[in-house]
Amino acid sequence: MGIVTLLISEDKTVIVTFETLRETLKGHQFRTGSDCEVIAHLYEEHEEEFVDMLDGIFLVLLDTRDNTFIAARDAIGITPLYMGWGLDGGLRRWYNPQWFLEKIPSTPYDPIVLLQAFENPVLKRLMTDVPFSVLLSGGLDSSLVAAVACRYLAKSEAARQWGSQLHTFCVGLEGYPDLKAAREVADYLGTHHHEFHFTVQEGIDALEEVIYHIETYDVTTVRASTPMFLMSRKIKSLGVKMVLSGEGSDEIFGGYLNFHKAPNKEEFHQETCQRIKGLHLYDCLRASKSTSAWGVEARAPFLDKEYIDCYGH
Repeated sequence: MGIVTLLISEDKTVIVTFETLRETLKGHQFRTGSDCEVIAHLYEEHEEEFVDMLDGIFLVLLDTRDNTFIAARDAIGITPLYMGWGLDGGLRRWYNPQWFLEKIPSTPYDPIVLLQAFENPVLKRLMTDVPFSVLLSGGLDSSLVAAVACRYLAKSEAARQWGSQLHTFCVGLEGYPDLKAAREVADYLGTHHHEFHFTVQEGIDALEEVIYHIETYDVTTVRASTPMFLMSRKIKSLGVKMVLSGEGSDEIFGGYLNFHKAPNKEEFHQETCQRIKGLHLYDCLRASKSTSAWGVEARAPFLDKEYIDCYGH
């Protein structure tokens, strides 16, 4: 495999289905247990078509035989990938699901199918060799993530390393309603819950650092990033390196107030699709960079490409 060089990020190149992919590569010799090693073997077997087989964040692969390279990010842009074009550069979209064309789904609504489709993304993201937790705001999205994680954690490999009791985190100003809601959910699920408070002055003092790390002056993004930035610092100080979060659910299911004013199902669906396409500029950017600033990786089960495809059909 000396023809291939992988340029990867230690914190961000995570192939959550690498064990399944390894099983498909009969006759290949693996030298490590790394999730990233499977990429080189997939490229040898399938060339650039292997990208759509991955369920991970991003990668850059250099083929030293002809000095060509492949740079790819996840389907939604959970971790933004910055690009520049040379004179002979090209760009290809490998992810082309039905919802990207904003076509109205034809499959009848089935809550059981949707629930089962959601459990798998959470389970995949429990594949980790580092201490992890769930960011719990008390809202429906993060509560669902925590509930599914709690249901399956005891049987997972992660439980053998880090224990079977899930850790959850919430942050807010003193008296913030999310703190109360998160406590209620944590008590119901039986998680080891951590509650952090910050003051308005602490938020103001952190603004310069927040803007530096998230690389935007967008007011809404800065405002939402500040508590997450402060919480990530405390999470990292406790030794936690990965968190599950509820990003993407409001965009997928129309959870924002403006969706209530949609005149018909066609425009409702088109708005959800456009929101998902723009996640890499706002919510994903906030979640990724606010946590990455402190070396914490954020994983978003709702943005699993198979789950979004299930919803989009």
